[in-house]
Amino acid sequence: MEEILTPAEMGRADALANNETALMAAAGRAVARAVMRNYTPCRTLVLLGPGNNGGDGKVAARFLSEAGWPVTLAPVATTTAAQVAGAGLVIDAVFGAGLSRDISAPVADLLRAARRLVAIDVPSGVDGATGAIRGFAPQAELTVTFFRLKPGHLLYPGRGLCGKILLRDIGLPSSVLESIKPQTFRNGPWLWTLPVRGVTGHKYSSGDVTVLSGTMPGAARLACAAARRAGAGMVTLLAGAMLLPPEAGLIVRADPLETLIADDRRKIWVCGPGLGVAQAGAKLAALIAAGKTILADADALTACTAAPEKLRGVAVITPHAGEFLRVFGTIGTDKLAAVRAAAAATGAVTVLKGADTIIAAPDGRAAINDNAPPWLATGGTGDVLSGIIAALLAQAMPPFEAACAAVWFHGAAAQTIGPGLIAEDLPAALPKAMSRLSK
Repeated sequence: MEEILTPAEMGRADALANNETALMAAAGRAVARAVMRNYTPCRTLVLLGPGNNGGDGKVAARFLSEAGWPVTLAPVATTTAAQVAGAGLVIDAVFGAGLSRDISAPVADLLRAARRLVAIDVPSGVDGATGAIRGFAPQAELTVTFFRLKPGHLLYPGRGLCGKILLRDIGLPSSVLESIKPQTFRNGPWLWTLPVRGVTGHKYSSGDVTVLSGTMPGAARLACAAARRAGAGMVTLLAGAMLLPPEAGLIVRADPLETLIADDRRKIWVCGPGLGVAQAGAKLAALIAAGKTILADADALTACTAAPEKLRGVAVITPHAGEFLRVFGTIGTDKLAAVRAAAAATGAVTVLKGADTIIAAPDGRAAINDNAPPWLATGGTGDVLSGIIAALLAQAMPPFEAACAAVWFHGAAAQTIGPGLIAEDLPAALPKAMSRLSK
């Protein structure tokens, strides 16, 4: 179920199936079954909206009633907050994922009064296309949705309000996707294939990564460690005149940048982590002019403040929200659209890092990542991600697939470590995460 459909695309899928009555019956049955499997019978109030979401709620109420549950149908126009508060469980069947306006204050008051809530499709008030909140949205314990996830299920803040998400089959044939041609995906191993090292391979056949170092060499060294662990055959830290303690297996060079640029074997470069803004702009421009495959992060992005055109010729950029703001301007409520626009403007695969990292390609493809644990939010982890992406680029993965795979392994490695993680822990955890997939 890797494709993600916008509410508009889901509407097209429903229309292509051309059997609204059967789909509504299946959706309502799926909700009722989910409720019965996750809760014990209690006074249940089904809060009904005027559209298909309300229709699904009516079907769910009928199945629950037939199973012996005490169920009350409650149209929003005639229901009070006191009635909602008195229910042991509220099924939110008010608005679905296609909501395009803020919900009214009276409806918000009803939803706010629910003590325990199960949402049909999305919690009412969550914009299914963006994850933004339309005025107000309640916290659901459980959300039951159908056929394919929507962006709002994976993008914050909506994702945080969905609780446990159950995706249920309601009889829509997957063949409808051939007409819809979705361009958004949930990030995972179904989107990419890792390079396989041949039995006769050697270090030079696994790619060469060069990482520029500057005022904060620790950041560049984290990128180097990750690149080595993620399979790059050769990794070089270009340290200039800076003295660094030795590290077994890492090549440290002090040559002028121009000397290493002239080496045709050095195709993959990481520019930005700990480099210093003063140096980053000129060095990035030199790498672009030489036609190198470049990952730009950190100071290289800050050097392009309000000038995204300076990133044309870069393969992958990995901004966090602050860097994105500096280069491209405000993200707004539609993060997915903003990242796609950045990728189109620069020609670079754009990775907007965060709890719901978005990876977008210039051709419009985008993936939303959902495996990053909260303890990944600590200094230096972004430098590790840069190194992983660079290593996969060096092994000839295309930029979009390399970025998607790296983001996923970044999260998978963090999951194996747990709370207390620091950036230095991640490179050593990568082999375990990657070998699990290969098995």
